[in-house]
Amino acid sequence: MAAPTDAAVLVGLGTERNLPVVRLAAQEAAAHGRSLCLLHAFNWTAALEAPSVAGPRADAEELMSRAAEIANEVAPALPVGGEIIEGALVETLLRRSETAFLLAVGDGGMATCGECVPADAPAVQLAARAGCPVLVVRREPPPQGPVLVGVDGSVSSQAALEWAFECAAGRESRLLAVRVVEPEEDGEDPGLLADMVERSAQRFPSVATECHTIRGDPGTVLVEQSRSAQVALVAARGDEPGRGMLGAVSQALLYHSPAPLIVVRGLTGFPVD
Repeated sequence: MAAPTDAAVLVGLGTERNLPVVRLAAQEAAAHGRSLCLLHAFNWTAALEAPSVAGPRADAEELMSRAAEIANEVAPALPVGGEIIEGALVETLLRRSETAFLLAVGDGGMATCGECVPADAPAVQLAARAGCPVLVVRREPPPQGPVLVGVDGSVSSQAALEWAFECAAGRESRLLAVRVVEPEEDGEDPGLLADMVERSAQRFPSVATECHTIRGDPGTVLVEQSRSAQVALVAARGDEPGRGMLGAVSQALLYHSPAPLIVVRGLTGFPVD
């Protein structure tokens, strides 16, 4: 199902640590011809414990102002809106994601946290439950490498491939498509990846592509490949699509990839054959 043509790129702003999210989200919004919507949840509990409610409110407004300035620096013509809401940010973002083109959030430092990421971490909950693709931004800027996409032959990975081509075209970057075959898996189709890439490449003749089928553990291989990527893309659940769930590969990339990650799920802006 395609997202509405006026659907925006939605950014979840918690603190100033999330400001790098705005820069990457603005790039994606401009590349896809979408507007940018900044959303910040105001914490009334913390505000009432402060010497004055006016202080935390002013801080929230300053955060939104700085975020808008960053977005305008990235793309001066980009339409940018902002909203300070009352309530839980994650639940609000989940609700708004049903009509968004893309949801962008920070990773909370999970890429450098090892095995200590709780299942209820905001980035994990949003990647698993959102109604649109989710961009998870890391704290460290990525290298200027290729756009990486993991492909397993499923319909959902074809959707991720479409997104990857769109990203590569907007960034004027090459596309690296990787299919990982489990060591014990039989019946490998050597032409599967090339056929899928060719199907999507027809809409993007200017994008240089590179395809590799690698034998190994899919999560491990894609995390390693992502170390030189400017962004990585993967379907939420590959061959077993399910709402409210992440597959093993998308979890591995979410937890361990140093690159920004787009988890493709829910509404997408592109048709899939």
